[in-house]
Amino acid sequence: MSDARRPKRVAEDIRSRLADALRRELGDPMLAELMITEVDVSDDLSSARIKVRLLTGERDDGRRAEALKRLSRAIPRLKRHLLRGLRLRRAPELRFTYDTGPDAVLRVEELIEEIHREPTGKDE
Repeated sequence: MSDARRPKRVAEDIRSRLADALRRELGDPMLAELMITEVDVSDDLSSARIKVRLLTGERDDGRRAEALKRLSRAIPRLKRHLLRGLRLRRAPELRFTYDTGPDAVLRVEELIEEIHREPTGKDE
């Protein structure tokens, strides 16, 4: 039964260690501005999908793309950093994606506000 919880524990450990590496180890100011929003580790611990967001300039698609490009170049260093602290034989394959979920929520809120501002056409 404890095996079913292991991917979640490893995911949380990866999230914590990657956040630390982004802030302290890499020396890249753009990567230091990233926030890890979610880590999902496969059941066999061979891969990890990591969602990130920029703390500033999050609506700029160019900055998003640049951040993901820099992350992909840093993967070997990040994997070495993970192996130092994780109790795994191999570091999982890291796949970074930009977390667009909050953008969708913001867009829905904007649309709701727009609907409320529109005249209803009813006489009151």
